[in-house]
Amino acid sequence: MLIIASSFTMKTENVHEVEADIVDLAVSQDFLSTLVAAVKAGDLVDVLKGDGPFTVFAPTNDAFAKLPAGTVENLLKPENKAQLVAVLTYHVVPGKVMSGDLSNGMKATTVQGSEITVTLKDGKAMINDATVTAADIEADNGVVHVIDTVILPPM
Repeated sequence: MLIIASSFTMKTENVHEVEADIVDLAVSQDFLSTLVAAVKAGDLVDVLKGDGPFTVFAPTNDAFAKLPAGTVENLLKPENKAQLVAVLTYHVVPGKVMSGDLSNGMKATTVQGSEITVTLKDGKAMINDATVTAADIEADNGVVHVIDTVILPPM
């Protein structure tokens, strides 16, 4: 999955940020197509194309597939938009949080309003029960960290 990082010019000390926002970055990656569909259904495209900065923990298509059968389809129904938005905004933290900023036991308040917890173990970062599989993918309005599980806000 580190292919994502290599398909964009990453920001380093002497390089400018990419010319793609978080949504454009996600759209360009086939394995984030379920997330993109959900963001569109939740009318969050304009928000995530905004100035930010945002930190997005982006679940892969496989992460969505791990949810119980029918969950994604139900969330995408117009009558469940509020629940979909709650799930999606639970994956977004205001500000730009790079992997080097994470510490074990760190908590961060999401756009949804609930906290997520960071665990650092065996050289891997976890956000709640999701493992970060690709980190620090910079966009011009924030950063994306790819995760292998959809994290759900407390209900």
